[in-house]
Amino acid sequence: MPRPLDFKNIKLTCGIEIHQQIASHKLFCSCPSLLRDDPPDAMVQRELRAVVGETGRIDVAAAHEAQKGLRFLYEAYSDSTCLVELDEEPPHEMNPEAIEAGLQVSKMLGAKIVDEVQVMRKTVVDGSNTSGFQRTALVARNGLVKTSDGDVGIASICVEEDSAKIMERRDGVVVYRLDRLGIPLIEIGTDPDIHNPKQAQEVAAKLGMILRSTGKVARGLGTIRQDVNVSVAGGDRIEIKGAQDLKMIPVLVEYEVQRQLALLDLAKNIGKHSVNSPGSEVQDVSKLFTASKSKVIRSALQSGGVVKALRVLGMNGLLGMEVQPGRRVGSELSDYAKVSGGVGGLFHSDELPNYGIERPEIDLLRKQLSCKPDDAFILIADAEKKVDKAFTAVLNRLAMIPSGIPKEVRRANPDGTSSFMRPMPGQARMYPETDVLPVRVDASNITIPELLEERKERLKETLELSEDLARDLTTSGRQQLFEQFTSRFTHVKPAFIAETLLSVPKLLRRKYNLDPAKVADKDFETVFDLMNRNKLSKGAIEKVLVEIAQGKKVDYKKYTPLSDEGLEAELRNVLKESEELEFSAVINKAMSSLKDRAEGQRIIEMLKRLKK
Repeated sequence: MPRPLDFKNIKLTCGIEIHQQIASHKLFCSCPSLLRDDPPDAMVQRELRAVVGETGRIDVAAAHEAQKGLRFLYEAYSDSTCLVELDEEPPHEMNPEAIEAGLQVSKMLGAKIVDEVQVMRKTVVDGSNTSGFQRTALVARNGLVKTSDGDVGIASICVEEDSAKIMERRDGVVVYRLDRLGIPLIEIGTDPDIHNPKQAQEVAAKLGMILRSTGKVARGLGTIRQDVNVSVAGGDRIEIKGAQDLKMIPVLVEYEVQRQLALLDLAKNIGKHSVNSPGSEVQDVSKLFTASKSKVIRSALQSGGVVKALRVLGMNGLLGMEVQPGRRVGSELSDYAKVSGGVGGLFHSDELPNYGIERPEIDLLRKQLSCKPDDAFILIADAEKKVDKAFTAVLNRLAMIPSGIPKEVRRANPDGTSSFMRPMPGQARMYPETDVLPVRVDASNITIPELLEERKERLKETLELSEDLARDLTTSGRQQLFEQFTSRFTHVKPAFIAETLLSVPKLLRRKYNLDPAKVADKDFETVFDLMNRNKLSKGAIEKVLVEIAQGKKVDYKKYTPLSDEGLEAELRNVLKESEELEFSAVINKAMSSLKDRAEGQRIIEMLKRLKK
């Protein structure tokens, strides 16, 4: 069972970084911010290497990526990507819409806006940028967001370009697509003022709400990403990238706290003992496994690979120590092996015998490695170059164990745990962009929009919408259209307009398997205009919009509401034809034939009167 966590006592310190796409063309060219899934029509190949930055040093994270020796393939489109994304043409002037969005958010957060926006280069050689760097520009600093647990400072607000989208990884090659590269982002980074997991979630939710309130940001899956920075007393800052689900942020923080506390405990148990002391050299043990039943080992040997092993001094029983749910110290080492060496993983003594590796093989291996009872061992099987790279990384990670927690960038896993990505970058990665002129900014004409929370309360009070309907409307992006319609079509209830705008697109897709995009705003406008003039029955709305989505020309006359005299005549015919039926069956029959031209309550009331 994980220990109860007292976040105050362990001095949890947390910060959030939000990256939100702006709904505009790309940041340094006029290409559309269009994500595509059709086959690309161009491809280029690149190799990237780390070089010294402005400080005269190579950034540690860049050096880590470069040592992998990967090749990068970039897929492009001739009609929606250009030479800027391919790094074959200098960047154009910064997108003024993106700068305006950054300024607006800065004002909403009460931040101090810079006099001049200067673009910087941030070294990135993992292939996600063709140039080997990401362009980013500071817009404002020292803002504030209020939470139920106190104020959280906003350290910086930047506008930057999004990275290329990874499509495939294969042996020594990574394939990226350039449709996402260059899409403008607003990056908001908080101060480390967050001190419990729920507060982290609250901050992320508030910042997301502020961004959406501008009406200038993109919506949908993948348009916003959260990174979480976490540290505890005695530890160091860890950055967890790619938290997509707001609900998972508290879990990510709590699991990272568990991991750091477990690693600090491990460091105490190890003391000053070096787990990478002389005598712990990597040995080729392939001959011991020529008849192994392990699929991994058998596959490696059959393809010309090797099996190598390392004795780990004094760590028997510790490699299997849990650091997060389902993850152990061995998982930490395995991450380094996978990332640096490209191997599938590793085996360690605390999890064996298992995976086809049997006790006699373990005994022979321990004997060859000269393992004492309190020693552990690690085993890796793959191509020899990959195994050697993997063990170099494993040895480096083992050497860090007595120190506690290495500064890392980690990837958020769907279950709330995290995996090692790369070392934490340093200041050596930043240097000025020489191809883009600075931009003098004037925020005096930038207006602060109504917050979504305020908008929701206003809709509830002025238009008598329910809490759920007002909330869903303000977060849907349809609120502006809704307010236009309610101001024009005063004889149609606002709640009905809201419900139609929100529910019909879902209904078309779910019930009829139709594309909701086929129903345009002007189609909704026509429908509500006819209803407002009593020329279209409420009950006919679904049928009309289905016909529009099917591409049919709608005959609105057949849906014209019946007058009282016309409805009475129709209902008398129904009663005459249904003398033998129960009254409930008569109602059903009338509703079925007349619902497109009269409201249900009106039909029922008139039937009751005629039945007397």
